[in-house]
Order: sequence, then C-alpha cells, then structure tokens
Amino acid sequence: MTGQEMSANPVGGQGWQFPFSISIEPRLTVPKWLPALISVGSLGVAFVIGGIVLAVAGGNPLAIYAHLIRAAFGDIGVFNDTLVKASPLMLVGLACALAFRMKLWNIGAEGQFFLGAWGASAVVLAPILPRDTPAILMIPTMMLAGVACGALWGLIPGFLKAKFNVNEIITTLMMNYIAVSWVLFWVFGEWSESGFQMSPMFPRNAWLPRLTDYAAQIPQFAGLTLHAGILFGLIVSVVVWFITSRSRWGYEIRLIGDNKEAARYAGVDIARNTMLLMMVSGGIAGLAGMAEIAGVVHRLQGAISNNYGFTGIIIAWLAKLNPFAVILVSVLFGGLIQAGREIQPSGVPRMLQGIILFCVIAGDVLLRYRIQITRR
Repeated sequence: MTGQEMSANPVGGQGWQFPFSISIEPRLTVPKWLPALISVGSLGVAFVIGGIVLAVAGGNPLAIYAHLIRAAFGDIGVFNDTLVKASPLMLVGLACALAFRMKLWNIGAEGQFFLGAWGASAVVLAPILPRDTPAILMIPTMMLAGVACGALWGLIPGFLKAKFNVNEIITTLMMNYIAVSWVLFWVFGEWSESGFQMSPMFPRNAWLPRLTDYAAQIPQFAGLTLHAGILFGLIVSVVVWFITSRSRWGYEIRLIGDNKEAARYAGVDIARNTMLLMMVSGGIAGLAGMAEIAGVVHRLQGAISNNYGFTGIIIAWLAKLNPFAVILVSVLFGGLIQAGREIQPSGVPRMLQGIILFCVIAGDVLLRYRIQITRR
C-alpha cells in the first residue's frame, strides 16, 4: 500500500509548490511507547477542545479545570468519593477491554451491569437466602449471582455471534434497553417499596464492608464510604492481565483478534472462544453491578448506573486495553463524574467524555499510520 502525498497546486502559473510534502503510510511496527503517548496526547487535546467550548459558553476554562481538580482530588474526603465512583468503572472498563482484545465489540456492559445488580438483589429480595444469613455467606452468594446473571446476558449475543454471525454491536446495544426495563419491572412491581422506584433497603449483612465501618479502630476512616468493591477491580485487573498476557487462552484471544483466518488455520475454536469470552466479559460487568448495590446504594433501584457501562468503553480505549492502565483511567473518570456534580451534573462531564472519545478514536489513526513530512 503506497502513501498518499499532499501538495499545493502551482500558484499564478509560476510553478510554485508547497515546500514540504506530507505522506501517510501504514505502520509495520508500533513502538511500545507510542500507545501511551497517543493516549496522553488525546486526553490533552480533548481538554483543550473542551476548554475552547467552555470559553465560548462564557466560562473561564482554567478556573473551571482547577475547580474540577480540587473537587475530585483536593482532600481525603473528595478523593474517597472519587474512588467510590471509580470502583464500578474499573470493572466495566476491564470487561470491555477483555472483549475488545479479541475484537468483540461488547457495547452491552451497561445491560450486564444491570443484570448483575438484579441477580445479586434476588439473593436478598426473592429471597434465595434468609435475610439473617451471615455476611460471610451472603456476600459471596450475591457475588456469584451477579457474575452469573451478567455472564448469561453476555452469552446470548456471544452465541448469536458464534453460531449465526449476528453483529454483536447491535445485539449487545439493544439488550441494554431490555436489561434496564427488566430491572424497572421488578422495582416498580414485586420488589417495590410502597410503589416507589426502589426496593426495600438490604440488611447490613448484605452490605460490602466500608472504611467507615472500621472507624472505631482507625478514627481517620470516619465518614469514608469507600467499600470493598475497589478490591474487586484491583484483583480482576491482575486476573485479566494474567489471562491476556500469560495464558494459552490469552494467546488464542490475541491471535483471533489479530488474524481470525490465521487462528482458524491454527486450529483455534473461534466459536467456543467467542461465547466464552463474552460470558467472562459479561460476568465482570455483572460483578460491577453487584458491587454498586451492595457497596453504595444498598437496594435495587432504576438509577443505579451513571452510564457506567458506556463510560467503560471510553476507558478501555483510552487505556489501550491495558488492564493496569484501566485502573488509572477509571480514577480519572471517577474524578470527572465526582467533580462534575458541582458544576453541571450532566452537561460538563458528558461533554468532556464525548470529546475524549472522539479524540481517542482520532488518535488511533496514528497507531495504524505513520505521517512523514519531508522538505522538497
């Protein structure tokens, strides 16, 4: 494939040409440092564009960004809230990154998140276990139920993709709406508390441990609501790294993602891997839903997600599918959500998220192509 050259036409018939030529050529190899540099550069460009938009709207971009930083990381209290917001983002970001590694475009993490929350709630509200069951049994059962429901919701589009080659973008996206409606059916119906859009409060033995629960032993933890869900994200990131980088299954995932025909020629079962990977990805997103209701809201309700599933897609791309980078990017987006509440709860954070997504996608062009500028 040859590069495309750009040059200026002669001006005034004098034969003048632009003194530089620009060519775009496919990259044969990608330096290890380039993905990280492009992610940081894309983020920087996104905030510059966002600053221009804020300035046009009549705001002071520097003052607004400074306030965002203080509101998200200014002291231990707000940083605690940032980490609470980052906890579900870590898991949904890892769920998306794992699926994307095999070029399976799981856009359904939002629905898998809701199904995971519903499954964990069923343990308490159905009830599957008595309400006075000790936490040492209640919490693991809720985790298993959340993972199982999320995995089942991921298996459906995985099966359709593997057996009938149905586009997984369409199926996972449409299933998000089904999942949300399913949860609303229960919180307005069988599990509703006096007809409101929420279930009764879970008993304390169905709550994830929080830092403030240990304030008697460590007074500095008083009022800090960071819960054990943050540990789920850290542990799952190590598991995803091991799967993708150190296991035979991870090699098959990368091989299918890089060259499906080569993988088929090598004897890799693409259909089985497709279904299994979508199940694992959905299970991780389901665990995020379980952690959110058991660690934060302590009940099932319609408004349990701040578009976490869709934000996870941006996080996975900005992290370049690196599980450990997902943690850092999740904290950044958690801070953006947390600080955005003090400026404009929906407008500014979502605007910046959209600009970041656009810049990340545009920056990916530099991973596939090399731009050369040469003097004539």
